[in-house]
Amino acid sequence: MKLLIVEDYVELSLRMKETLEGIGFYVDVAHDGASGEEKAFVNHYDAILLDLNLPDKDGIDILKFLRKNDVAAPVIIITARDELGDRVKGLDLGADDYLVKPFQLEELRARVQAVIRRFYGRHQSQIKIEGLIVDSGARTVTLNNQPVSLLAKEFDILEYLAIRYPNVVSSEELAEHVYDESFDPFSSALRVQLTRLRKKLSESTHREILKTIRGKGYYLCLK
Repeated sequence: MKLLIVEDYVELSLRMKETLEGIGFYVDVAHDGASGEEKAFVNHYDAILLDLNLPDKDGIDILKFLRKNDVAAPVIIITARDELGDRVKGLDLGADDYLVKPFQLEELRARVQAVIRRFYGRHQSQIKIEGLIVDSGARTVTLNNQPVSLLAKEFDILEYLAIRYPNVVSSEELAEHVYDESFDPFSSALRVQLTRLRKKLSESTHREILKTIRGKGYYLCLK
């Protein structure tokens, strides 16, 4: 899962980034409104953390722009503005949650995970599909009641495929959601990790679960 933090207070943005990367997210950061708006519009994020008091642009205007241009990623407003009118305005304009500074990083983590679950139509941290259980909170996988040991990136790929199940997911979409903006789309990294993931899943079931449709993408075959 990939997040964007738009926050001009550098120290706070770094603490947020470290906390969220520590539980498996990939985080891009913008310290001003213009670059934050551009990143949010150009890239695909699973959630956006948006400060309102930015040096060059009000976060409310960024939120309006994103929703007007059909950027659907859930937005959590993070701000020192705690007036009821500000909260109502943000939510009415399409924000999914509102977090008033100062806040505890543990609460931030919980709110981010909650808005992402809601966005993808989930109600629990576990994704259960037939005999597959992907636990996003614990970052563990079991298949037919047997644990499957995955590296961090392998888990991220499987988690996103499970979220999108039974849809076919293109390599471009996978890269957008499991790598940060420094990822080189011409590298072989994604292909190598998919191959390793396919092998580990097959070893657990003695059949191919992760399948490829040439020219279209990848999907989980669990029935």
